[in-house]
Amino acid sequence: QVQLVESGGGLVQAGGSLRLSCAASGRTVSAAVMAWFRQAPGKERASVARISWSGRNIEYADSVKGRFTISRDNAKNTVYLQMNNLKPEDTAIYYCAASSRWSNEYSYWGQGTQVTVSS
Repeated sequence: QVQLVESGGGLVQAGGSLRLSCAASGRTVSAAVMAWFRQAPGKERASVARISWSGRNIEYADSVKGRFTISRDNAKNTVYLQMNNLKPEDTAIYYCAASSRWSNEYSYWGQGTQVTVSS
C-alpha cells in the first residue's frame, strides 16, 4: 500500500503562484509514476501532469503547459507541482496519484487539496 498526502493548496489571485506537494509513504516502490489530477466543480477529474521515477518522462495537459512544472525528489518520496500564472479556471481540487507503471491507471490516490484562484 502507498499513502499519499497532498499539501500546499490555498487561495491565490489570478497571475499568482502556488506549489503543491505530495508525500508518499508505505510501499513507495509502487509509486514509480506519480501524477497530479484536478477536479473542478461540476466537471470530471482530469489529468494535469505526470512524471516517471527518473524524471525523464513528463507529460502535461495542454491547458497547463508553460505554466505548471511537475518534479519529484525520490529521496523525500515527494512530488511537486509548481503552478505559475494561475487562472480562475485552474480552480479545482488537486489530487496526487501513484502507479507502479506508465499507464492511465493509478492504484493510489491522495485526499486532495483545494486550489482557488480569484479573478
